[in-house]
Amino acid sequence: MNESYVTLQGWVGNDVDQREVGDTVCSSFRLGCTPRYLKGGEWTNGETSWFTVNCWRALGRNVADSVAKGDPVVVHGRVRVDVWEREGQPPSVSWIVDAIFVGHDLNRGTAAFLKSARSGGPDPLDEAVREMVHAVEPGGPRLDADGNEILERGEPAA
Repeated sequence: MNESYVTLQGWVGNDVDQREVGDTVCSSFRLGCTPRYLKGGEWTNGETSWFTVNCWRALGRNVADSVAKGDPVVVHGRVRVDVWEREGQPPSVSWIVDAIFVGHDLNRGTAAFLKSARSGGPDPLDEAVREMVHAVEPGGPRLDADGNEILERGEPAA
């Protein structure tokens, strides 16, 4: 299936709206993109294009915690068009972006990054490694990744 992807730079036009869709979090905001032109030696604003940006799952949670109205952002995602008609009126069109990533536009300012904790609980592999490490006495056998004892020359024991 052919899908169209876009990368947009603009300003967040409203407070981020976070909602539950079934078991999934979705955060949405409006993104205004205004081109600037050099016309007659002066910069001029063009027509603003508005996009609805949807952010799902972890991205949605992080966007709700990180992005506010007026923030300069860069958005990359799948774009689609929603067309609807009202009786007696011409069709209306909305541009919607299902975001893959959202970040602050560092051309416009600075940001600090905080890594978010995983929401699914501890990683079982991390727990298994932690148990292996605590089970080995100091000065005890050295083990390879599969738990086999390593001899002095770096060769696994038979």
